[in-house]
Amino acid sequence: MKMGKLELCHYLQIIAIFFCLSGITQAELSMSTSKPYIQPGKSRSKRSWVWNQFFVLEEYTGTDPLYVGKLHSDVDKGDSSIKYVLSGEGASSIFNIDENTGDIHATKRLDREEQAYYTLRAQALDRITNKPVEPESEFVIKVQDINDNEPKFLDGPYIAGVPEMSPVGTSVLQVIATDADDPTYGNSARVVYSILQGQPYFSVEPKTGIIRTALPNMDREAKDQYLLVIQAKDMVGQMGGLSGTTSVTVTLTDVNDNPPRFPRRSDQYYVPESLPIGSVVAKIKAADADVGPNAEMDYKIMDGDGNGVFKISVDQDTQEGIVTIQKELDYETKTSYTLRIEASNKNMDTRFISAGPFVDTTTLKIIVEDVDEPPVFSSRLYTMVESEAAKVGTSIGTVSAHDPDVANSPVRYSIDRNTDLERFFNIDANSGLITIARSLDRETNAVHNITVLAIESQNPAQIGKGFVAINIVDINDNAPEFAMEYETTVCESSPPGQVIQEISAVDKDDPSSGHWFYFSVPPEANNINFTLRDNKDNTASVLTRRNGFRRQDQSVFYLPIVIVDSGSPSLSSTNTLTIRVCDCDADGIAQTCNAEAYILPAGLSTGALIAILACVLTLLVLVLLIVTMRRRKKEPLIFDEERDIRENIVRYDDEGGGEEDTEAFDMTTLRNLNIIRDNKSRRDVTPEIQFLSRPSMRSAPDNLIFREFIWERLKEADVDPCAPPYDSLQTYAFEGSGSVADSLSSLESVSSNSEHNYDYLSDWGPRFKRLADMYGTGEDTLYS
Repeated sequence: MKMGKLELCHYLQIIAIFFCLSGITQAELSMSTSKPYIQPGKSRSKRSWVWNQFFVLEEYTGTDPLYVGKLHSDVDKGDSSIKYVLSGEGASSIFNIDENTGDIHATKRLDREEQAYYTLRAQALDRITNKPVEPESEFVIKVQDINDNEPKFLDGPYIAGVPEMSPVGTSVLQVIATDADDPTYGNSARVVYSILQGQPYFSVEPKTGIIRTALPNMDREAKDQYLLVIQAKDMVGQMGGLSGTTSVTVTLTDVNDNPPRFPRRSDQYYVPESLPIGSVVAKIKAADADVGPNAEMDYKIMDGDGNGVFKISVDQDTQEGIVTIQKELDYETKTSYTLRIEASNKNMDTRFISAGPFVDTTTLKIIVEDVDEPPVFSSRLYTMVESEAAKVGTSIGTVSAHDPDVANSPVRYSIDRNTDLERFFNIDANSGLITIARSLDRETNAVHNITVLAIESQNPAQIGKGFVAINIVDINDNAPEFAMEYETTVCESSPPGQVIQEISAVDKDDPSSGHWFYFSVPPEANNINFTLRDNKDNTASVLTRRNGFRRQDQSVFYLPIVIVDSGSPSLSSTNTLTIRVCDCDADGIAQTCNAEAYILPAGLSTGALIAILACVLTLLVLVLLIVTMRRRKKEPLIFDEERDIRENIVRYDDEGGGEEDTEAFDMTTLRNLNIIRDNKSRRDVTPEIQFLSRPSMRSAPDNLIFREFIWERLKEADVDPCAPPYDSLQTYAFEGSGSVADSLSSLESVSSNSEHNYDYLSDWGPRFKRLADMYGTGEDTLYS
């Protein structure tokens, strides 16, 4: 700016004053066109009071009030009879009017951006009557703009992105700057844009603020971010305009413009032959300068001799190719494999295909390492069959295993005893021949599943496992028997030929042709009561041969039944069917089958007899308890002195005659409790402490006063009905009266003569020295 801001403001003020003066002149010239104003009580006269607006310059920096304009009425003759009054927005606070001349001044600095115009009302009054001589009129004071606000980027700083390799002119972002100045007045708010930093990569359109790419083939892999500085300048960019800046961060986004590339053309990996299926053999990765979806890979095995043995997959997190085993490896069969692997981008961009193939290949050589393997059985599962009648030592079959390694070490066999806990079988350690060690029973275990171990002789840690299933063939070694325990009843009124029971049989054997049973009654049974009918379907029916069964005559019948199976040789068994005679209702349903009801028809039932017996036993037990309690000797609650071996705790709260006094009483007397007592003490309840008045006792020879006091307390406790039956603590709070010092109370000394001699206090030791000094009559006394 060659012209200073202050000079520009003064220049604009001069122009504004010129326009104001022109407006006033025009107002005065047009007054004659107004409508007349008729004042009450006066003659009609034509007056003029018209104007539109005044202009005032913003940001006035002068020291004097800024002249805005002048109000004038034709009524005003210059004799000060007219008074001008101003009201409305800013009246008196911002704008003042000279009531005599009508001159309007602005007393404060105005800012158009805060308020662009003010609406006021003016009126001319008669100074004497204070009545209007002209109608009130409204006018506007408009604040005239100056270029005092720079453009601002309200949304800055900006962040934008544009794909790499974009052509020149690709739109990146539009920036917008706003200027608070008046866009309708001059060029103060007309903004143009320019780029201060970021060339030659980007450019900006001066009028719109649209940022565009300025160079082709910008590569993200070379530089992925740019910092731009954009300037907005008002006054159409001319000299003296104000400006503002903002920053724009432009990031180049990735496109798939880089093909994958393996770092090496070939690679080699070593794997042990014992590696299990699904194990990772190798991890390979093709490098790609792109990122995100543009760097996602696809791997596949193109050719090679390991195409069916290995497979490759993609790790989605690292984009690595993971080579895993599909089939078991065997060093003795094949020692190495070759794989040709291709890597390609999953998401291709057709715009860059011409840049070259977006695939790459590498060769993997996988070398199988030999390891010491366990022996391998010729079959994973051996199936053998043996009859349950086979004797111990019979050979069942042979298993075979060999060492797959080149050394081909000898193998020894053994049975895993966890699969043959009862040791039914043995195996020859060298030949693998399995033999029977115990008798077999198909009905106990129809199939034996055992595990045979093959152990290398040179390396016992290498153990192979083979599985053997031994099926036991059935023989007819079990006789048939009843299928269940039958509870058969026959009614007393059953007619001959009535079916009373259907029976069937079971056999533990399992013949290949199925079971077939035959039922019969042995001829030697000579049964005249019941007969048996074979139904030819492995069942039989029991029928009555007569009528008139009576419980009184016979309540239970036993019918022997012979069951024969169809085995070779056939086996048979005799089973006994128990038939009870019962009293039945009209429908043939048994009601009671007890014969005792006829034996004791008038007597008591069994339940009643049991109840009577229980009552008798209860009475006997009660009598025994009463007798025992009466004979029991009751233990005495209180022990004699000879039997009282408990410790006695006695507390003596006796002060005596001081620490030096050991002659006041005999301690051995207090400790001696072996004195005959008059009454037996009661100690079956908790004592209530009773404090009796202390008897007035005088000292007697041999400390008799203490003995009497203690024994009185003991007697009180003994005869107390509330005393407990256990050791209790008694308090003997008796001081005695045998002290040579008598009472030391000061209350007693008041009534005594002041010439009492206390010299003996000095003989009582250091604890009484203070009293001796206070009351003694020696040379060291404190008082004369």
